Parts: sequence; structure tokens; C-alpha cells
Amino acid sequence: MRSWMALVGFVLLAFVAGFVGSRFLPGDWYAALAKPSFNPPNSVFGPVWSVLYLLMGIAAWRAWRPRGIDAATGLWFGQLVLNAAWSWLFFGRHLLGWALVDIVALLVLIAATTVAFFRRDRAAGWLMVPYLAWVGFATVLNASLWHLNPGA
Repeated sequence: MRSWMALVGFVLLAFVAGFVGSRFLPGDWYAALAKPSFNPPNSVFGPVWSVLYLLMGIAAWRAWRPRGIDAATGLWFGQLVLNAAWSWLFFGRHLLGWALVDIVALLVLIAATTVAFFRRDRAAGWLMVPYLAWVGFATVLNASLWHLNPGA
């Protein structure tokens, strides 16, 4: 029973990061930005992030089971903070450059978390790979938006 409650807890924590980020929506400011040709439609982001938060929570739970809270899960908690901060920087404050700094740090932490999870539980590592790929794409998108919209 304890393990299932932990699973629910990890998934909820992942979705809390998503909820915090969702308080800062794109809005008119984002609509007015020049965008690269590979910018996905806004309707893609909600479903993609919902799946990613679920996978992140399950991955953390699988990595937690053998050893409890340790460096691997600490990395996971750290990346959650940077994940939530990105939306505030980008959509809330319109600081594209600082959001880029945040997302690069986030990408590094996700990569470190993924490696740590692979060492703990292969499935946990694989569950992080879509998140790593998506944030890699989001990093390129953030950099492109910053480049296309100087002073935005």
C-alpha cells in the first residue's frame, strides 16, 4: 500500500509543477511574437505535457522504490522547480533570455536525472526519455523565439 501511495504522490508532485506553470498562459503577448516554422500549434502543448508529467511521476516512483529519497530523486525534485520556473520567466515575465538560461539548466538536470534513473531502474530511465527529448526541442524553440524577437 505504501508503494502505491508513493506512486500517487510522485505523479501528483509532477502535476503540481505543471499546475504552477499553467498559471502563466501564452496570451496575446505570445501570439504577437515572430515564431519559427517549426513552432507547434498551442493545442499540442497541453496533451503533450499531461503525458510527460504522468511519465515523470511514474519514473520518479520507480527510481524511488529501491532506495527511497536520495541523489537521484533529489535531481528529479530540482528539475521540477526549474520546470515550473520556466513558465513564470517566459510567459509570466516575458524574459525570453532568462527563460533560455532556465531551460538549458533544466535540460542538464533532466539528462542527469535520466542517467541516474537508468542506473537505478531501466524502465525509470526510459520513462524520462520523452521528457528529455521534448525539453530538448523546447530549448531550441525558446532559443529561436529569443533570436527572432530581440527585446521582446
